[in-house]
Amino acid sequence: MTLPFDTIGKTGVLLPLFHETCENGFQEGHNPTEIVETFFKKYQARRNNQSKINLLFRFIQYIERQVVLFDAIEDAAFPVVNNMDGIGTLRSLKESTKAENKMDMLKKFLEEFKVRIVLTAHPTQFYPGAVLGIITDLTEAIRDNDLLRINNLLAQLGKTPFFKHEKPTPYDEAVSLIWYLENVFYYAFGSIFDYLQENIFDDFKLTNDIINIGFWPGGDRDGNPFVTPEITLQVAERLKQTILRNYYRDIRKLRRKLTFRGVEERIIQLERQLYEYSLDPNKKQAITWEEFLEEMKNIREVIIKEHESLYLQEVNSLIHKINLFKFHFAALDIRQDSRQHHNVFTNMVTTLIAKGSDLFPENYNELTEKQQIKILSKVNGPVDLKLFKDSFTVETLKTMQVIKQIQDANGEQAANRYIISNNQTALNVMQLFAMLKLMAFQEKLTVDIVPLFETVDDLENAHLVMEQLYTNPEYKKHLDSRNHKQTIMLGFSDGTKDGGYLMANWAIFKAKEKLTRISRKYKITVIFFDGRGGPPARGGGKTHQFYASLGPTIEDKEVQLTIQGQTISSNFGTLESSQYNLEQLISSGIFNKLNDAHLKMERSDKAVMNMLAKISFKAYSEFKGHPMFLPYLERMSTLKYYAKTNIGSRPSKRGKSDTLVFSDLRAIPFVGSWSQLKQNVPGFFGVGTALKYYDDKGEFRKVKQLYKNSMFFKTLIENSMMSLSKSFFDLTKYMAEDPEFGEFWNIIYQEYLLTKRLILKLTGYKELMEEEPSGRASIRIREDIVLPLLTIQQYALKKVQDLRKDPKSDPKEIEVYEKIVTRSLFGNINASRNSA
Repeated sequence: MTLPFDTIGKTGVLLPLFHETCENGFQEGHNPTEIVETFFKKYQARRNNQSKINLLFRFIQYIERQVVLFDAIEDAAFPVVNNMDGIGTLRSLKESTKAENKMDMLKKFLEEFKVRIVLTAHPTQFYPGAVLGIITDLTEAIRDNDLLRINNLLAQLGKTPFFKHEKPTPYDEAVSLIWYLENVFYYAFGSIFDYLQENIFDDFKLTNDIINIGFWPGGDRDGNPFVTPEITLQVAERLKQTILRNYYRDIRKLRRKLTFRGVEERIIQLERQLYEYSLDPNKKQAITWEEFLEEMKNIREVIIKEHESLYLQEVNSLIHKINLFKFHFAALDIRQDSRQHHNVFTNMVTTLIAKGSDLFPENYNELTEKQQIKILSKVNGPVDLKLFKDSFTVETLKTMQVIKQIQDANGEQAANRYIISNNQTALNVMQLFAMLKLMAFQEKLTVDIVPLFETVDDLENAHLVMEQLYTNPEYKKHLDSRNHKQTIMLGFSDGTKDGGYLMANWAIFKAKEKLTRISRKYKITVIFFDGRGGPPARGGGKTHQFYASLGPTIEDKEVQLTIQGQTISSNFGTLESSQYNLEQLISSGIFNKLNDAHLKMERSDKAVMNMLAKISFKAYSEFKGHPMFLPYLERMSTLKYYAKTNIGSRPSKRGKSDTLVFSDLRAIPFVGSWSQLKQNVPGFFGVGTALKYYDDKGEFRKVKQLYKNSMFFKTLIENSMMSLSKSFFDLTKYMAEDPEFGEFWNIIYQEYLLTKRLILKLTGYKELMEEEPSGRASIRIREDIVLPLLTIQQYALKKVQDLRKDPKSDPKEIEVYEKIVTRSLFGNINASRNSA
């Protein structure tokens, strides 16, 4: 309230009054429209309409900044709220392993176990780069209790715009995420690796790069026409330039310390080489990462032999980072939809046949799938790109050549995975296999092809698709050259959208079991890569607990998962949170290995889990099939406003149709829209109905038994509780009276009440999230901050609906209220920290 801006004093005085009006209004059963009108009548009766709208916009801006302040407070308090040496940390893992006499076992696991977090460009992060910088500085100032600096930063925050007037390009998105690599992951990964080397292994015994980063911005072409081959190259170059700069900074610091004979001149030489190379990463390599590593090891030897090991720890730390990041920093993944590949491939084959090429027989398109796969296994290039005229075909094929270019410039690890989303058949994989060999990899295919299975049906058939590939001699030969490993991606977001919460998670669990069995049969190590979002509805929530609960029937040599949008800033945004959450992931994977015998699901428990998933799937499918399902989302939620937020380069739906088609809907706007309504349907719908089945039969003890025995099911229930905790039906209670949507709203509300009642019965809790006081408190404060914002959003949505029904309404007035809805999305999403 002390900030030096016009009208801020008034806004700061009026907002608490508005907040109180909202709280009292909802308690008394008033709707958002009545609440906003009551406030103006009681406290601001003299304002005209324009002045009222201006005040609502100022409330939105003020609340957005309150959210930022609370983000910074929570980040500052992270090491206080979370025990940095407690359960799930590496120190705790070491102590418990030592006590159980399992240190040799732990070392063996750490030599082969890996964690890969993959940063995606999915637009769930509404903070521009400048605001992220302020949050970082504000966190530091709060921690130091520096009031003057806090005041200055809040003033800066008041002057810094939150709203992007233009959509970012994919390159802009990449640059935003590289900020985290440069300022957080470089140090967090480094200190974890240092700890493992110094405390669990004697120096230089651990050769496994246990943690690494994948990167999607600039490589994820699925549904994003703005990702071009040129952008992919630019991003790879920027990643290389950033890691070189980080090394250069470390070398500069070392230069001030390593002023000894036989060392100083070598450090100066390295500093010069890195500086020149970081200015132009495209020039002929001034130094390779192998040479850099070798030189640092030589310097290390001199320090040990001749200089009493002075500053050895700092030198070791840099050596560990070179081992981890090399010259690529993060591995750039390429991704495209199987249907797009099919179109490109068909175009390519048709063109080649028309040009008289003998690579494919003239009747290729009439052949059976089995015959086509046989041809694709053996086909080899090269094929000239100039033969093709269709621009999309040229771009897709050129991307395959770009992978080779990046590998040549930055090392093979810089870009060696190609993900096929919506993968349904072995043919989808073999088409890409053939295209890669024809376009760029005639000698040896140094790219892992990763099928992504997303829908419930595709998950059901995934093991059959993989068996077909494992029994193909040419594809098997390729896997043998890739260290007998096959990565398979499983999509939680689209799975939940398609099959509901319980079914999606259980279908993925079962698919992993079948895929593990079939892979072990053919002596292939399968690596599961989980496409997870922020909230439980998109596979997020307490992620590390999932990995600690898999048991022996699921391959667990590596943990790989996507981290997106807000989850990056909330779980990995600071050094402490990043290190803590990475350690939790490493520990969970190791815990699963050390305890897998105890984690195996009993047959009786599996039968209960199966039935729960079936019933919830039926309930969710019926709900999804309700004639009001799509109209409700389209007209009563913020779904269509997501595209107007300019937070991501990717369109908010896949198809070009003007009407809303469910299959075109992207998971982020879908889940996010339910979250804005404070209904969080994808995180709980069907769970209550499934639990009721056992309750009605008088067999609830079976579900209690499952909850007690299975950490997997327990984690599912705890995550569902989080979704329920973030729901607030009083906000939309007015919809119950709506002649068109009242019945549909009641279906959702009744399922919410049922799920909440039976989850409390199952857990024995008196309130949701009873055993997580800090998580509960965080949700409560955040929901409290945004209550006025949600009220304003619903008020504006209702205005838009009413004005659209009135043929005499002014289009400009509709536009103003639509702008309020769009602007209110930002604070809501940011406050939730994992809502989309």
